[in-house]
Amino acid sequence: MHSSARGLQLLSQLALGHNADEAVADVAAMDDQQRGRFRTLAYEHHVVIRALQPLRTAALESSHPELAEWAATELAAEQGRIANALDFLAEICFELEAAGCPVTVMKSLDHWPDIGNDLDLYTTAGHEQTSRLMAERFQAARLHPTWGDRLAEKRSFRIPGLKATVEIHHGRLGQTGEHRLLANRFVERQMPADFAGHTFMVPAPEERVIAATLQRMYRHLYIRICDVLNTGTIVERGVLDYGELRAAAECSGIWPGVASYLQIVADYWAKYRRPALSLPHSVTESALMNGNSLFVRGVWLRIPVFPRSLSLYGRQLAGMASRGDIRGTCRLSLLPPLASIAQLAYRMTGDPSGIW
Repeated sequence: MHSSARGLQLLSQLALGHNADEAVADVAAMDDQQRGRFRTLAYEHHVVIRALQPLRTAALESSHPELAEWAATELAAEQGRIANALDFLAEICFELEAAGCPVTVMKSLDHWPDIGNDLDLYTTAGHEQTSRLMAERFQAARLHPTWGDRLAEKRSFRIPGLKATVEIHHGRLGQTGEHRLLANRFVERQMPADFAGHTFMVPAPEERVIAATLQRMYRHLYIRICDVLNTGTIVERGVLDYGELRAAAECSGIWPGVASYLQIVADYWAKYRRPALSLPHSVTESALMNGNSLFVRGVWLRIPVFPRSLSLYGRQLAGMASRGDIRGTCRLSLLPPLASIAQLAYRMTGDPSGIW
C-alpha cells in the first residue's frame, strides 16, 4: 500500500461513497502484503463492511474478479466475527438486565453494519455486582484495571469464545469518571434498536454524539473514518436535537468540544460525500476546531494537542468548577499528572497501559 495518508483516502472514498472506481484500481494493484495492511487499516477504523462491500461491487463492475473474490472472503470472515459478537452481546445484556443491572450498549453498535473491536456497556449498577455476574455466567476473566480504569469506574473482561473485550462503565463516564449526571442520561434516555435479529437498548442520538466527543476530543485525540460516517449519518438524517445536545453538553462543560467534533465531522464529510452536512449556527460559532485541524500521523487523523485540545480541557474544568461539581472537578484535575506519568511510562517501556 502507499502511505498511510493514501490508505486513509482510499478508505474514505469507499466508506463515504465517493469515486470507488479510483479506489478499485489502487487496491487491485496491491500485493498480498499491501492488501493485508489495507484490511487492517479498515479494521482499525471500523469500516471493513462499509468499505469492502462497495469495493467488491465496484470490482465486479470493472472486471477485477480476483479483487472481488478477495473482498468477499474478507467480508465473510468479518461478518462471522460480528455475528458471534452480537450473540454474546445479546446474552450478556439479558443476564445483566435479569440481575437488576440496567444496561445500555455504547459506541459498539454505532458502526453498524460494522461493529467495534470492544463491546462497550454502561450500567448504573456497581462493578462488584457486574464482575460477579460476568464470572458466574460467562466464566469471564477480569482484566487488571489500570489507574485510569479505576477512576473511570470501568472494568474489562475476556470471555472464552469471544474475540472482543467487554468493557463495562459503572455510573460514570470520562477519562477520570468526572461525568456522573451526564452518564445517567445514557440509561434515562436509551431507546431500543434492532441489529440482525437482536434488540438492544442504545443511547439516544444526542448521547451518541456526546460519547463520541468524550472519546475522540477528550481522550484519544484522533478521528477515525467510522466517526465521520457514524456521526455524519446522524446529522444527515436530521434526528439530532441540537437544543437538547447543547443543554446536556453545557452542563458538563464540554459544549466547545461537541461543537468542534461536529465541525470536524462535517468538514471531512464534505471532502468525500454530497450533499454536505448542514450544521446550525449555534454549533459553528462554538467550534474551536475544524477539519483543517486534522493531520495524519501513523494510521490516524490526529487532533492537535496544543493549544486547542488543552483549551477544551481548561474550559471543561472551569465549567465543572463554576457549577459547583466539586467531585467532578477534583477527578478531572488528576488528568494532567496521570497523563504525564503515562507519557513517561510510554517513553521508558513503550507501554502506557499501566496508567490508562
